[in-house]
Amino acid sequence: MKIYIGADHRGFKLKEEIKKYFYENGIGYEDLGAYEFNPTDDYPIYAERVSNKVSEGIKEAQDSRGILICGSGVGVDIVANKFEHIRSGLGINTEQVKSARRDDDINVLAIAADEASENEAREMVKAFLETEFEPSEKHTRRLNEIEEIEREKS
Repeated sequence: MKIYIGADHRGFKLKEEIKKYFYENGIGYEDLGAYEFNPTDDYPIYAERVSNKVSEGIKEAQDSRGILICGSGVGVDIVANKFEHIRSGLGINTEQVKSARRDDDINVLAIAADEASENEAREMVKAFLETEFEPSEKHTRRLNEIEEIEREKS
């Protein structure tokens, strides 16, 4: 699995903590910025970088996932969902992230740095990476319906 991570200034500190979690657990990743704390940066550039990489990976049949962090998590979530093949979800807690992976096969996790503690974020990331999609008839049907909506809108 290829993991991409990005955050703006409000998510920068939490991103660095998640990178420590990756290091401690031998998880490979690519950091797409911000590379240093800049209180005037904007989240769309980092959400675009991560979402583009995940989208490209999926097009090439790679297991690619992204983690995006901003203050509310909503901004990066909105940007991510503009990209083809991206199903981004805002992480609320560990159980909700597990459900989002099992039922909706999210491939980008958005985290609210202003709301999630370091430990909560680590647990959500762990759930995001370890929980598999359950391709039941119901879940698969719903994902197909989403893809149909996307085709009609393009």
